[in-house]
Order: sequence, then C-alpha cells, then structure tokens
Amino acid sequence: MSDADPISAADAARIRLVAALSGVARQDRAALRQVYEMTSAKLFGICLRISSDRGAAEDILQDVYIKVWNRAGRFDADRASPITWLCAIARNTAIDWQRASGRVAVAPEEAAYAVADDRIRADQGIEQDQQTARIHHCLGELEERQGAAIRAAFFDGLTYADIAARMDVPLGTMKSWVRRGLQRLKGCLGDD
Repeated sequence: MSDADPISAADAARIRLVAALSGVARQDRAALRQVYEMTSAKLFGICLRISSDRGAAEDILQDVYIKVWNRAGRFDADRASPITWLCAIARNTAIDWQRASGRVAVAPEEAAYAVADDRIRADQGIEQDQQTARIHHCLGELEERQGAAIRAAFFDGLTYADIAARMDVPLGTMKSWVRRGLQRLKGCLGDD
C-alpha cells in the first residue's frame, strides 16, 4: 500500500473515459462501447432537452457517437475534460438538428429528470470514498503480516492456503493472523 492519496471516483472515471477515447481514436469498437456506456445518459439528456422529442434525441445521439468515432483522434486531454468535449459535440449536433428541422422549442428542464442516470449520487460517492479511506487507514494500523494477509485474501482473492505458502508459514498460523487482524480491523472501523 502506498502513502499516496487514493484518487477520487470522479478522477478515476475521467481517466477511464480518456483511455476509452484514445481507444476510439484507434478505431476500437469496444472502446466506443465503453464511451457510450459511460456517457450516453448524460448526452441523451442534452439531446432531449434541445430537441424536445425523444425519437429525435435518439437519432441525434446516434449522430453524436458517429462524430465521436470520427473525431476521437482530435481530442486532447490536456486542453479539455473528456465529458466537456463530448457534451459540446452533443449540444452542437442537437442545435444543428434543431436548425435543420426548423424547430426552436426547447424541452423544459424537468424533462431531464425522466432520463435515467444509473451513476451513484454525489453524496453516495463521497460516502464511499470516505469509507474506502477509513478501511485503508485501519488496514495500515494492523501489524504488517496481518495487513498483508488480509489484503491478499480479500483484495487479491487468494485462499488462506495460497497466502500461507506465499508467506512460508503454516496454514493454522495464517488463519490466526487473518482472524486477529479482522478483529482489530472491526474494532478500528467501529470507532467513531
């Protein structure tokens, strides 16, 4: 475990999105699917708000991802946030559709509430980040062997026998380390 601060969920999502856009620039269809899964709810909301028409918004969204496919090589993570870049494409595509169709109506802002967003809420994300930080802090408080055994068992998915072999100790000793470590961890996490 390093002493570096863990990255936030938002930073991790940004990193994944930048990596996926790099894949799209290399014409990787799986990367485009990943970009779609990460951003379609937000971009659809933009298209729907501007078009005021669910069917049109779906068509516009398809055009957005065609543009993303064709333009991903132009994205520069040093100049713009990936979601900002994608939102600008969605907004401009929807405005172009609106001008071409002769429509000028904009859906009320409340229409965005009808669009599903399966991401966790901000308060839940903050709570998860705090809980994760607390778990890592408490793991750091354990004796080194106990902490290493618990990390290997629960984070790496190793069996007690695998960990015992790796650490060159008897299986019973390994089980005792983990049991005592979990008791200390429970005590640490229970303190407020």
